[in-house]
Amino acid sequence: MTENNLLKEVQVINVGLESFYESLKNQEADVINIDWAPPAIDDDIMNMLSKIK
Repeated sequence: MTENNLLKEVQVINVGLESFYESLKNQEADVINIDWAPPAIDDDIMNMLSKIK
């Protein structure tokens, strides 16, 4: 089994990292991309994180 044949049998759901999605698409893998990013960090969370040493 060649590398391309192996990828044709794989089904992938990619979440967030578009370069990973593009790499799989270029290799003819069955892949869909979900455009996702973690929620924004608000000022309260940043203040708490800045206190961690």
